[in-house]
Amino acid sequence: MRLSVLRSACRRLPTHPGRPGVRVGGLSRGCLTVPAGPANSRLILRTASATTTSGAADPESSAKGGKQAPKEDRFVCHGSLREVVQSTKEAMTALQRRSSAVQPLLAIIQAGEDDSILGINKEMAGKIELNIIQICLAKDCTEDEIVEEVMKLNEDARVHGVYLHLPPGSLTSRVLNVLKPEKDIEGISDLNMGRLIRGDLSKVFVPPTVRAVLDLLEKHDASLDGKTVLLVGGEGPLALALQCLIERTGMGALKSNWSSNSLQRQVMQADAVVLLGAEDIDVPPTWFRPGAAVIRCGNSVVTDENAVEMPSMSGLEHLIAAYRTQNVVHSYSRWLQEQQYRPWRLHSLKLQPMTPVPSDIEISRAQTPKAVNQLAEEIGLLPQELEAYGRSKAKVRLSVLDRLHTQPDGKYVLVAGITPTPLGEGKSTVTIGLVQALSAHLKLNSFACLRQPSQGPTFGVKGGAAGGGYAQVIPMEEFNLHLTGDIHAITAANNLVAAAIDARMLHEATQSDKALFNRLVPSVNGVRKFSPIQISRLRRLGINKTDPATLTPQEVSNFVRLDLDPAKITWQRVVDTNDRFLRKITVGQASTEKGQMRETGFDIAVASEIMAILALADSLADMKDRLARMVVGTSRSGKPVTAEDLGVSGALAVLMKDAIKPTLMQTLEGTPVFVHAGPFANIAHGNSSVLADKLALKLVGRDGFVVTEAGFGADIGMEKFFNIKCRASGLRPHVVVLVATVRALKMHGGGPNVSAGAPLPQEYIDENLSLVAGGCHSNLKKQIQIAHLFGVPVVVALNVFKTDTQAEIDLVCQIAKECGASDAVPCSHWAQGGHGCIELAKAVNEAACTPSSFQFLYNIEMPITEKIRTIAQKVYGADDIELSPDAQAKIDYYNQQGYGSLPICMAKTHLSLSHMPDKKGAPTGFTLPIRDVRASIGAGFIYPLVGTMSTMPGLPTRPCFYDIDLDPVTEEITGLF
Repeated sequence: MRLSVLRSACRRLPTHPGRPGVRVGGLSRGCLTVPAGPANSRLILRTASATTTSGAADPESSAKGGKQAPKEDRFVCHGSLREVVQSTKEAMTALQRRSSAVQPLLAIIQAGEDDSILGINKEMAGKIELNIIQICLAKDCTEDEIVEEVMKLNEDARVHGVYLHLPPGSLTSRVLNVLKPEKDIEGISDLNMGRLIRGDLSKVFVPPTVRAVLDLLEKHDASLDGKTVLLVGGEGPLALALQCLIERTGMGALKSNWSSNSLQRQVMQADAVVLLGAEDIDVPPTWFRPGAAVIRCGNSVVTDENAVEMPSMSGLEHLIAAYRTQNVVHSYSRWLQEQQYRPWRLHSLKLQPMTPVPSDIEISRAQTPKAVNQLAEEIGLLPQELEAYGRSKAKVRLSVLDRLHTQPDGKYVLVAGITPTPLGEGKSTVTIGLVQALSAHLKLNSFACLRQPSQGPTFGVKGGAAGGGYAQVIPMEEFNLHLTGDIHAITAANNLVAAAIDARMLHEATQSDKALFNRLVPSVNGVRKFSPIQISRLRRLGINKTDPATLTPQEVSNFVRLDLDPAKITWQRVVDTNDRFLRKITVGQASTEKGQMRETGFDIAVASEIMAILALADSLADMKDRLARMVVGTSRSGKPVTAEDLGVSGALAVLMKDAIKPTLMQTLEGTPVFVHAGPFANIAHGNSSVLADKLALKLVGRDGFVVTEAGFGADIGMEKFFNIKCRASGLRPHVVVLVATVRALKMHGGGPNVSAGAPLPQEYIDENLSLVAGGCHSNLKKQIQIAHLFGVPVVVALNVFKTDTQAEIDLVCQIAKECGASDAVPCSHWAQGGHGCIELAKAVNEAACTPSSFQFLYNIEMPITEKIRTIAQKVYGADDIELSPDAQAKIDYYNQQGYGSLPICMAKTHLSLSHMPDKKGAPTGFTLPIRDVRASIGAGFIYPLVGTMSTMPGLPTRPCFYDIDLDPVTEEITGLF
């Protein structure tokens, strides 16, 4: 028999409605949705008869040159085709019951406009409701053009199979190997062929032609074992796969070529002969032994314009097409399986802690991190969900949330701390040590979610925020410097808003309504129309018009005039550097600004409202809406002016489109970390992003853990985590880990003040149980009580230092339990890594299994003043609050504008539970003064100011940058940590 693609009389099929064709290679490219239709093909296997004579006539064809073809028996194989179609249809139906959102799609790339192959595949695909796209390139298309189309199909998530219907000369090694193996349903790529030969059939696609030939051989003779099959002609993947699989069935496979002198003898000895290629070469019927199966498989591309399709050819083509669609369905099945949650196969990195503990940077550099794509694969991320930034960090696409939307969340753990002191409590190191213990030692999936550090403090006084000792995120230089550019994106977006504000005020002050309107709504090619963001502004003004020519003069004035009051602009520029001289500046001094001078200032970039929005948004659409709602100032008539009014919110979303994706990194022990967002913990909520937490909770699985950290003490970071972040995310925590240190508790218990970098007073070096007890019964007890206000169990993590005595450690753990902690555990992760946090990990695991009754501290509909009072009294321990006249006026204004139902984000010192930084322990008997109240409408909270809050740090006399340098030969950074 012959297998070939022959020209048919059918016309090109129309493009599916709603999917217009695209010009490709000068020919049309369109998607076809194939309707189901009845099967009408007949499959004929011709076998040489024992009674064959050269004089018998072939009833199906005329002999060339007046000669008669040999008489043949017919073996009509309706069954094979029906069976393949039926089994494929049943498989497809079962898959569609699992997921009907995606229809599998077969893409055919061919040279020329021959529709015969499309027609046959369309008919087969129609029986199982498979979609087809045909891409017709020019007959003389180049390798580059083919590769370009293949690469497009590789990245098209709708395509589940690619059929390269091209001349053999076009199927170069480059073309074959650029095709993704999972879409190579013809089984011709090197990787696919290698797997097939090796016998690894779990991911392999058997070429449809090979499957059809094997099917016919089996139908011809059910007992194949020991039979000999001769393959004549043909080279490349098809012949190789056919030989390999024939031998696997127990038959012997011999190879010969058309020019072999012994071809006749080999043909006469074979039980079956498969003729590959060389369609114009005839084999005399007398060469075949009686009863032998003869299958002719011609080239897949025919150049003979006058060739005529024969029933036998059509039958084999239909069977091959049926197997091709079956491979597409198999590919679709594998794709669906890949979309499901996959158990972790985490390979942890071994630590060899040294004594004494080296510097943080030395420890970081001594460990070689895994390639980020390896880490991603280990935790169940797909390659297309990763955007690598170098070798050790990558952005993770939010599409993971859609893929795993049915996957149950893991357990949610918050790491908070007692009121911080200049000595530092180590929340970040506890967070990292805990996840190292959970994943690397207890073999429980866990993710750390951390904030991105600001460059300002890194070069100023604080240093990095990657943890420390043997509980770090690596590489720590990358963690602390630039990372993936999110803060730079925020800086660009924030300053675009600032530029838009000043530009708009200038143009409004120097132009008439008509001139402004003509420039804001210009005529382009004689057509004037509003942009979508301008139509949104018209709707907010109550103007339901879309034709600029129909606006009245008053409507034009209302539209073009934002009329910002320079004294009530709340938006400032930002830069991610500590620069005290930018706290107050004057802009507009150039003569070109026509006297539009005003005072303003800079904040540090992480204090921008855009940073808070990044941390609280739960999708790209949500972030875009929040950016649009940002209030930048007030008009002279007292109305809020938003970023959307300025027409800039769409551009902000463009600048932030990559920043919204969390960055994947790893700990020293190779466990995963999401680094995302870094809002201030005083004027903002001081927590990493909602999106990072949501992604991590899906990835860890039902029994896994996501550990995230809140800024400052539990009275600030934890309270805002619960009342603001949990409201925005809808997530509910299972456990609070409260970090404490012996020396910080001594300070809260009445110990002397300390300064960073200065020698420690003796009280903090020698054992002092009295000071420890005082700190436990005051600050530690109060912070445990705060967590209990929200109905969440508390595990105290005592971060152990070498100056701590065993008696002090035991005393802290004892009092913590007496004060209501579920458990209290000493931790030595700084010196030992995850091994030093194993007991904490066990305690957290146990606490997470206990029932919790999470609740918010206040009802969101309470008046603003009452929400502030609730926090002051229940969290800080104040007797009452005192509102300044300015604060009361702002509250009245926010109520009038409809902002009264927003949560509260208190801005107060982190150094005390009260507003007085020097008051340690748990102060009582004070009134909390509220000097001002401001709003971050886009972020979605009201922030009262308690005392003076600096949003632009300054550099000390000797900043950290004095010690930072770069070796130009090795590019090694020195002095950073």
